[in-house]
Amino acid sequence: MTTIEIRPALPADFESVAGLRWRWVSEKDGLADNGRDEFVREFAAWARENTDTHRCLVAARDDQVVGMGFLAITTRVPTPRAFSRASGDVQCVYVEPEARDGGLGGQLIDALLRLATELGLERVTVHSSGRAVAAYERSGFAVSPRLLQARTS
Repeated sequence: MTTIEIRPALPADFESVAGLRWRWVSEKDGLADNGRDEFVREFAAWARENTDTHRCLVAARDDQVVGMGFLAITTRVPTPRAFSRASGDVQCVYVEPEARDGGLGGQLIDALLRLATELGLERVTVHSSGRAVAAYERSGFAVSPRLLQARTS
């Protein structure tokens, strides 16, 4: 029986996480393998350097990373009632196609929300693909009429 574990990414996992990120963008936008090795190296270094602000969780099957998700943490301006404040943004939840449709994406989302609760984050947002909206809604995300965004590029 194969077991899948959702856990914090280890430093040694970041090359696999970077490979998943490359694969995701390649699926969506189409990429040649040209440049993949350099991206994996640089992404893994970035992930190791940014663990304080970008917590990565992975789905691992027998120690092989088959899914990932990040919780980006942003400090917020203090108020008189709460000086230490932060919010989170779920980013880059991805499960490789061979492991999809078994609930792994939802498990990653739920684990990221538990992490946000443990960290005391005030709120968590996500910018989702159309395919994943239902998974986020099942985990408690809802559309907010007060959360706006502006494109700057």
